[in-house]
Formats: sequence, structure tokens, C-alpha cells
Amino acid sequence: MEILARHPSGMTLTEMAEEAGLTRAGARRFLLTLTATGYATQSGRTFSLSPRLLTVARTWLGGASLWTFTAPIMREVAGQFDEACNAAVLSGEDVVYVARIPGRRILSVALDVGTRLPAYCTSMGRVLLSGLSASELKSFVAEARLERRTPKTIVNRVALGKAIDKARADGFAIVDEELELGLRSIAVPIHDRAGRTVAAINVSTQSARFSVEAMEREILPVLNKAKQRVEEFFFV
Repeated sequence: MEILARHPSGMTLTEMAEEAGLTRAGARRFLLTLTATGYATQSGRTFSLSPRLLTVARTWLGGASLWTFTAPIMREVAGQFDEACNAAVLSGEDVVYVARIPGRRILSVALDVGTRLPAYCTSMGRVLLSGLSASELKSFVAEARLERRTPKTIVNRVALGKAIDKARADGFAIVDEELELGLRSIAVPIHDRAGRTVAAINVSTQSARFSVEAMEREILPVLNKAKQRVEEFFFV
């Protein structure tokens, strides 16, 4: 099926046998089986894939979130640093976790798919907010409920606006113990084909494990590579 997929104009029995490394008899059995089950069609001496494969693919895709298919990418990031890697989207004033690969180190914040956290004091929230239009961001900064969760939490609206602007300019955001003391995270945005920010991925860690400088130096390049792979998976 993979060989036929690479030849949309179709292949002869001889061509299939040569490319698959099979005898003509072996290739014929496979092709006739695909034709009999409706996954291939035969026109004269040429065999091609049929649209039935698309139906099966749609059924498979419809049964699972597309984020589950990025798990291997996120797992590589989490494994490289032995820390959690998460993905989230913006929902009102919150970020909602849509995928999570937990790290081995336990954080006191309980996180899972579906968890909601305030956008203003999280790294994924900052990069997601940085993708809003000027009017949308102005409304958010003016109206959002800001709570001082730690002594480091930015609750001044002007300062928050500047932090979001910095995330937009930098292409990433680091939040240092604003959600919880001892917790740092770094996030990058996920863009669609039109360049719109549609999601974010991050790495969260204990402050004793990585300094802010180390996160930017060591984790950011890995996150950016993962971001590119996720964007290619979804949108290219």
C-alpha cells in the first residue's frame, strides 16, 4: 500500500515486484488481495490505490485527538530534560491543557488533560495571549481577573501588557514562579498555515533544577525544534 501510495498514477505487476523486492507471483497475490478487499483498483495492467483508504483514515483520525499523534514529539522533549512537556490552547482567560507528558519529578500543581490555569501567569498563556489582535489583547489586559498567587506574580496591568508584548517579540515566554513558588516554565507558540497562534507547548520544571538563563539556553532550542515538527504535522 505504501508503494502504491508513492505512485498515484498506478503500477504494473512487474514494477511492483521490482520495487517491493518480490517475485511476480508474490506481488500478484498482494495486489489481487488489495483489489479484492477494495483497497486497490485494477485498470488493464495497472494497479492503483482506491479511495477506500481515505475512508479508513478518516475513521481512525476521527476516533482520537490529533494531539495524541504529537505525543512522540513531546515525549522526546520530556525525556531529554526529565521534565514535563505540555500543550494548551486559550479558552477565555484560561489555558486548557490538551496534551501532557509528565516528568518524573512531582510538582505540587496537579495537571492533566483538561486542566485549566489562568493565562496571565503561565508561560503558555503568555505566548497564547501574544497571538491575540491588539483589540483583543487590550480587552484582556483591562478586564482579566488578576490574583497575586505568589510574591512574583505580575498583577500590574501595564507590566502584564509589557510581558505579553515581550513574549510576542521574543517568540517565547518564561514564567518564573508566578503561578507557584518553585515552579518555572518556558513556552513557545504553535502557528497554523496563516501564521495564527493556535496552541502552545512548554516545559515546566522546578526552579532548583534550571535557572531562567539555563532554560533559555538549553530548553528553548529543543522546544523550537519540537514546535516546528508539530506545525509540520498539523499544517504543512
